[in-house]
Amino acid sequence: MITMDDDYPIVAKSDGIVIKTEKMEVDKIYSCIYQDRVYLFFKDEHELLNCYEVEDKEAAEAIKSNPDSASIKTILEKTAKKQQEKL
Repeated sequence: MITMDDDYPIVAKSDGIVIKTEKMEVDKIYSCIYQDRVYLFFKDEHELLNCYEVEDKEAAEAIKSNPDSASIKTILEKTAKKQQEKL
């Protein structure tokens, strides 16, 4: 489990994930590792919370190593491009 500072809005605890939506910025991606799975959260322009589990193992490992929002966007773009090339 990656430890984030107290201001980080997503916290993984032994009994689940705690989400502090009031601390989230709109359209910023937040990551969380819980039970060795990578979850991504963001609040959209309508203030709705979105949550996704990263199933691609390569992308999940890259996000674990680089959990900041800018890196996550780059990793997801590369993963999407690879998947498009397979089609």
